[in-house]
Formats: sequence, structure tokens, C-alpha cells
Amino acid sequence: MPFSADHLAELNLLAQFPSSSSQEGIKVHAHTAAPEIVDAAEHLFAKGLISQKDGGYLTPLGAEAVELTQKLQSILGGS
Repeated sequence: MPFSADHLAELNLLAQFPSSSSQEGIKVHAHTAAPEIVDAAEHLFAKGLISQKDGGYLTPLGAEAVELTQKLQSILGGS
């Protein structure tokens, strides 16, 4: 099953979260962010990966998803 455009937007947003600290988050500004980024944040919140629908902090599940996203980036980028 290929990644959908929605999944890619979610992965790209997850990749923007700092992985070194659980005390750092991000904010998605609905009036300036691309619509697909706003939607991705809302989807990640609904899935329990981030603490707010406009970003916030990673949940424990979100931190795990970021770790897996970074591993996937490393694997795919290491040709």
C-alpha cells in the first residue's frame, strides 16, 4: 500500500518535531501554514500523537513515531 498524500504530510510534520527533548514542541499557525500541514496536525492529534490539534508536544506514542520516522529517513536516505 503506497503512502497517501495525507500520510506523507503527517510524516513530514512529525519530522519537524525535535526528538532530543520532550519539552520542545511546535505550533502550526492555521492562518499561515499550508492547508495540508494544518490537516496533518489535526490528524496527528486525533491519532493521539501530539498534544494539541495545532501542534503542541509529542505524546509518548508520538515520540515513538518520530523515532521510527527518523529511522525510515535514515534507511531511505542512506543509498
